Amino acid sequence: MSEWTRPRHLPEALEILAAAPGRYRVISGGTDLMVERHLAPERRPDAWLDISGLWELQGLQITEEGLRIGAATSLEAIRRHAEVAAHWPMLAASAAVTGAPPIQNRATLGGNLCNASPAADNAPVLLAYGARLEIVHHHGTRWLPYADFHQGYRKTALQAGELLGAVWIPYPPPRSRGYFRKVGTRAAQAIAKVSIAALIEEDREGVIQRARFGMASVAAVPCALPSVSQYLAGRAVRDIAEAPVRRGVRQDIAPVKDIRSTAAYRLEIASRLVLEAIDPRAARKKEDGV
Repeated sequence: MSEWTRPRHLPEALEILAAAPGRYRVISGGTDLMVERHLAPERRPDAWLDISGLWELQGLQITEEGLRIGAATSLEAIRRHAEVAAHWPMLAASAAVTGAPPIQNRATLGGNLCNASPAADNAPVLLAYGARLEIVHHHGTRWLPYADFHQGYRKTALQAGELLGAVWIPYPPPRSRGYFRKVGTRAAQAIAKVSIAALIEEDREGVIQRARFGMASVAAVPCALPSVSQYLAGRAVRDIAEAPVRRGVRQDIAPVKDIRSTAAYRLEIASRLVLEAIDPRAARKKEDGV
């Protein structure tokens, strides 16, 4: 039978982790780990550390710099938060498509990230928004760009004795627009075949100053699109050609074939979504047959 430990506050949790590095499996909402427990019983740990009661890891705060989300904050709380919907609508949208409402009530943002699935619903949004992570340990805090968090399939930058404390998201630039889309087998409760988030900043003449992308289910880790972003910078939307964008997508992602989709399908859908994010007006014209 596994040992179950539920610390009362964050310093106690960090002391427990520091005293026995690698011994405990951290759990909060449990929506991923309980599934794993049944599907892969051989991976069941000897000891669990339940952080669901740590108030220091919960809640949302709006600051002058942006948004701070405690790692143990539920996706339902994020989805329903009025300021999130107003200033970071892509995050509200991604939280709303992560499982069904009962899952969203228990699942946490930190768990969605630390589970390190390449299909994680909220990962593309955090990449596009340029999020930073507050990582806590027994001796203090360190900061990490979210873009550096995923280091391989199901592998993160968290070290022994560390917990993800919070996610920080800056305000989007004034003249920016966001785009989020998840493509799955069903309209709800589906694991993404491809998902994308984009934050595109333009000047008054329609010239792209900066474009940040995040994609999931197209590589071993959630990934940005550096080649596409480089091509777009300094170009007016009307002057962007489809071929270079598709070429950049092929350079930036590495889709695989699995039970949900083929690699060719993922590559084609990823390219179409990127093009739609760049110029949604052109995509609407195609749908209307113009």
